[in-house]
Amino acid sequence: MRGAGRWTVAAAVVLAVAVAGVLVVTGRLELGIPGTSTADTAARVGDASPAASPAERRAAEIAPTPHRLEVTSDPPGAQLRIVRGDGSTTVARTPFRRTVPGGRLQVTLVRPGYNRLSEQLALDRDRTLHRWLDPVGLLHHKLGVVKAGPAPKQVAFTPDGREMWVTLLGGHGLQVFDRATLRRKAEVRLGRHGAVEVVFTRDGGTVYASQMESASVFEIDRRTHRVRRQLPTKGVWSKVMALSSDERTMYVANWVSNDVSEIDLASGRVRRLLQTVGTPRGLYPTPDGKRLYVAGYAGGELASIDLGTGRSTTLLRTGGAIRHLVADPDHGRLYADDMGTDEAFVVDLRNGKVRKLADTNSTPNTIDLSPDGRVLYVSNRGRNGSNYYLPGPEWGSVLAVDTGTGRILDAIVGGNQPTGLDVSPDGRTLAYSDFLDDRVTLYAIPSYATLAAGKGGRARTHLADLPKK
Repeated sequence: MRGAGRWTVAAAVVLAVAVAGVLVVTGRLELGIPGTSTADTAARVGDASPAASPAERRAAEIAPTPHRLEVTSDPPGAQLRIVRGDGSTTVARTPFRRTVPGGRLQVTLVRPGYNRLSEQLALDRDRTLHRWLDPVGLLHHKLGVVKAGPAPKQVAFTPDGREMWVTLLGGHGLQVFDRATLRRKAEVRLGRHGAVEVVFTRDGGTVYASQMESASVFEIDRRTHRVRRQLPTKGVWSKVMALSSDERTMYVANWVSNDVSEIDLASGRVRRLLQTVGTPRGLYPTPDGKRLYVAGYAGGELASIDLGTGRSTTLLRTGGAIRHLVADPDHGRLYADDMGTDEAFVVDLRNGKVRKLADTNSTPNTIDLSPDGRVLYVSNRGRNGSNYYLPGPEWGSVLAVDTGTGRILDAIVGGNQPTGLDVSPDGRTLAYSDFLDDRVTLYAIPSYATLAAGKGGRARTHLADLPKK
């Protein structure tokens, strides 16, 4: 990351988004300019470089042939300003549908209460664009929404970042989406029940999905989407999985039998059941293969299991409900969230000491780290309704937490029960699932420099938007 205070290229993202069958092309070039948000920065994708030759510049020019342009926004009613290369300007409101002269256009959307969104558009053919406007102050930029199957529990990017796999707790397995187009590529059926979690081998060729009802793990060929085999865990209500660093062993947390299955992947057999904290969920096996960390949901316990002896040591007991674990082995840290106390914790893996990192919003769920380990993302379900499967009195949220200071850097207001969450391997895209809305939403992630200089983004102001009106 380059420091704030100078013009820096932090990311170049070109994302084609299919929304309701319409191809949406979003080009973004983030410039780390102090005092400006990502969403208020003009995109320059497709411009000829200042060092380009005259021939290259002429090739980059677009004839002023008229083309059909359709621009819609969410929310609608935004002021649309289109500026052409000769300075002529069209001002209208979204939705906008007209035939306009082609060329390189500067397109700007403005609406009270929302960030200004500006980008350059190459109008060399008929174009249809849809843009999401972000609430004033938000540092992340909304890119797209995917309609998923029933009760999307987890969303995960493949190691190469090209696909998103979504587990359907209320369906019959998983759905696979293309990250570039957001079109659904495949469905993987796992019999009569759905899937809870999904993990990938390092090369991305093999996928593992857990299923509670059958207490098993399905091994799936990523290329063909075919199930290779079904591995019984010998536990009860199996949920979270974790691969050992050599990918020879699978650990599976068994929610009801209060143990962790250690499965030899060569034979597909359970080597042993490790006794540990009540209602185990989150897992983290250390790279050296010596220890396994386990999150205990029943009493808010965080345990460390010596894999040589099988002995379990409790490092933290909050009385709440520790749910998820995510590690930063490069910096020797392990992060945990507590769904009962609305807190996030960090463990020093060198000495086992635990400290509180930050307060979260109500009922935090899944956590994930940016690739550089500087930002912890937390999905928060929001206050519960009368039943877990019914919407509660407030919207959920996603928080971006500075792992160095515990400060909230930005906050996104989600839908009904944001649950699954993942950061893409390149660190440019955040995806989360709204469990009760059957959808997945994607946001562009700004650079750490932008977040750090963003004065907390919507960390404070988003709180007023959580209660349902």
